[in-house]
Amino acid sequence: MKFFHRKSPVESEPFSHTLTDEIKISPEAQDQLTQLIEQEEEIIGVRLFIYGGGCGGMSYGITFVEQASEYDCLLEQGDLKVYIDAVALGFLKGVEIDYQTEGLNRSLVLRNVFQSIGGAGVCSACGAAGGGGGGCA
Repeated sequence: MKFFHRKSPVESEPFSHTLTDEIKISPEAQDQLTQLIEQEEEIIGVRLFIYGGGCGGMSYGITFVEQASEYDCLLEQGDLKVYIDAVALGFLKGVEIDYQTEGLNRSLVLRNVFQSIGGAGVCSACGAAGGGGGGCA
């Protein structure tokens, strides 16, 4: 009678909390975010996050960080620290943060959102984005 020999699991690379090029930040966005952080007390950086789901799909945002979580990944660019948890990183890998000025309007812009899962960050689910028929095409 033969017994099956079970191979030991393959050692995987340890999870790294340090980001290198998974998120890109333009120099203009870096300057603006750094200035905003310096104006606030007890803020150590900014967080990229995702929320929602359902028929409208995932949404994303940026907020201030007072304390890092043990699940956070960190991108340091100059004096700027950008935190993102591993789940959000799975959806936002490849995102580019930029700062635009058009006339009197100034804003942070996130490009290539949800690129890692094949999306563009825009969806006409439930007709909410004017698609009329609903659903993501």
